[in-house]
Amino acid sequence: MVQTAKLGRIQMSGIKNIVLVHGAWADGSSWSKLIPFLQANGLHVAAVQNPLSSIADDVASTNRLINAQDGPVLLVGHSYGGAVIGEAGMNPKVAGLVYVAAFAPDKGETLSGLAGQYPKPPLFNEIRPIEDGFLMLTDKGVDESFAQDLSAEDKALVRATQGATQGAILATPIRAAAWHDKPSWFVVASNDRAIAPQQEQVTAERMHAKIITLPSSHVPMLSHPREVAEFVIGAAASLTQK
Repeated sequence: MVQTAKLGRIQMSGIKNIVLVHGAWADGSSWSKLIPFLQANGLHVAAVQNPLSSIADDVASTNRLINAQDGPVLLVGHSYGGAVIGEAGMNPKVAGLVYVAAFAPDKGETLSGLAGQYPKPPLFNEIRPIEDGFLMLTDKGVDESFAQDLSAEDKALVRATQGATQGAILATPIRAAAWHDKPSWFVVASNDRAIAPQQEQVTAERMHAKIITLPSSHVPMLSHPREVAEFVIGAAASLTQK
């Protein structure tokens, strides 16, 4: 059952449009517990459905949804979605960036190269190839290293809705990093078994982001939706309309 309790309507001014960008092995339903909190506090929410076929394709998909919004946007990216928002965040309609247990690469970096600087997360042992260079997670990977703090029911939903992800994404150099020029926020998941928590902390500090740390798996927007929502709402409220 999705929680829908309001958070005191703390969103009184600032940016009203939130665009959510899912990560690898996921789709827009990964935001299902977060969206009601944001909507209940007066925000307009749009969740991208990225094809996970290439970074360029996913950035283009994200930009289409950014451009469709009426006014400036706060862009929120989970996991691999952090790489996507780094590039899509160059869109002039984007006012700020929120990273949720995410990759936050700089221009020229690759996801595999960035991850290789830290201890190998357990999830990497549970990635399997399918056709055409695409990759999927095993059920064990989802249950033990992607969403280990969710209920059995929620884990089953994550398994059923995971999107096949093109493996070439991991070795593709990032073309832009909007966090150099736009305010950023970062949710660090201290129990993450998909991205090393140390990587999240270091990259968050590198971008001078405002940081919140939650005792969460790789999916804090599902395991701690109220706390993530409060963080996103606070970020949106702090940004001024132009």
